[in-house]
Order: sequence, then structure tokens, then C-alpha cells
Amino acid sequence: MRKLPLLFALIATSFFAGCSSQQAYGVGQTWQRNECYKINDAQERSRCMSSASTSYEDYKRQSEAAKGSK
Repeated sequence: MRKLPLLFALIATSFFAGCSSQQAYGVGQTWQRNECYKINDAQERSRCMSSASTSYEDYKRQSEAAKGSK
């Protein structure tokens, strides 16, 4: 079962080669939200959904900030 995320990542990488990074991010967010729906605990599901709702612009800002702090 642990190989499933790796398989998904490999397929996604080859599939998204023609997509923009923003499009790939959107697809990843949709996948993450679908995974959140599988969580039974309401509080944990809420945290997951909050994380899956980060806009691409916020993600880019956080990513750039993390790169700058290294």
C-alpha cells in the first residue's frame, strides 16, 4: 500500500510534463481534498481540508520564503 503514492507520483510526473506548475498544483490539491474526505475524525479532516485549500499564490510565497531562509 505504501507504493501507491510513489506510483501516483511517477504517473503524475509523466502526465504533468506538458502542464504548467499551477495546473499541476491544482490537480494535486484536488487529489489531496479527495484523500481528506476519507478521514473519519472531523477535526483531522478539517485540518487536512485547510491544508488542501491553500491557493497557488500562497503556496508560491511560502515556497519562496522557505528557499530564502535556507
